[in-house]
Amino acid sequence: MKGMSEREYAAHSGLSRGGVQKARKNGRLVVYEDGSINAAASDLRRAEMTDPDQQRRSLGGDGLTSGAGETASYLKARTLLTVYAAQDKQIAVQKKKGTLVDRARAETLVFRLARQERDVWVTWPGRVAALMAAQIMAEVERQSGASVTIETAILQRVLETHVRDQLDALADLRISLG
Repeated sequence: MKGMSEREYAAHSGLSRGGVQKARKNGRLVVYEDGSINAAASDLRRAEMTDPDQQRRSLGGDGLTSGAGETASYLKARTLLTVYAAQDKQIAVQKKKGTLVDRARAETLVFRLARQERDVWVTWPGRVAALMAAQIMAEVERQSGASVTIETAILQRVLETHVRDQLDALADLRISLG
């Protein structure tokens, strides 16, 4: 016998006997004609053919780093890619269901709604001042019996002042979408 047995090579390399058998089956070991293992040549071939992370895990390492620079391993990068793909699909599903909307679009719609609301309130005193003046004059005449005249333009200016004050107070409100 020229080389080592599977048990001897397992003890030499730090692998289990099953790991040695698997390496032999996958062609990562150099075997003599008599079936014994050439340890030096097998160590070199295994180093060339085996993923460094796999080697570290087999020796008890975590396999999450590789190389001298301690960069992220293929396994860690692959895991991150899988997580990212799952999150991307989840977002796509939420968009289709309508539970997720584009932030810029939502902000634009909120701004447009607030602008429309403000425009309605700014024009409101001009639309209702004459009607309010007529109702107040009728109510005062009904209760007191005296005829009263309320200038529509004055009532409109008073209403505009109060509406503008209210809109100024509302302008300080800020919406936060996250």
